[in-house]
Amino acid sequence: MSMPKLVVTAVVAVALFAPAFAQPGNPAAMREKLMEQNGKDAKMGGQMLKGEVPFDAAKAQAIFASMHDVAGKFGNYFPAGSGGGNSEAAPAVWEKPAEFKAALAKFEKDTAAAMAAKVTTKEAFGQQFGAVTANCKSCHEVFRIKK
Repeated sequence: MSMPKLVVTAVVAVALFAPAFAQPGNPAAMREKLMEQNGKDAKMGGQMLKGEVPFDAAKAQAIFASMHDVAGKFGNYFPAGSGGGNSEAAPAVWEKPAEFKAALAKFEKDTAAAMAAKVTTKEAFGQQFGAVTANCKSCHEVFRIKK
């Protein structure tokens, strides 16, 4: 297996299976694991855009696939009463559930569009990555407590 394919396989495997190792009865821990994966993906994407690591279309696709996977799962870990404590989820998650669900749906839609774009250049990746990561900022402004 070539090195880029190995990296892509590893990234996707972590995205798919890391949540399984979080505490299943602890939704806040599951949310944290999923967001940690998004953070790793965002960091790798930023490094490619800054030229800190070479652009690789397969890695770019894996980043979008991983973020899409998180987008599809994340909303499942916000049952009533799972805020507070060390959770960074703001009360707005439960006070404005329709808005929260809409934000998650937009993130999922934008990650799906980024995957479908099958970017082959750093510039195209930058456009799609910008659209995807704009979701992070807008969601965190309303639905996350900064600690």
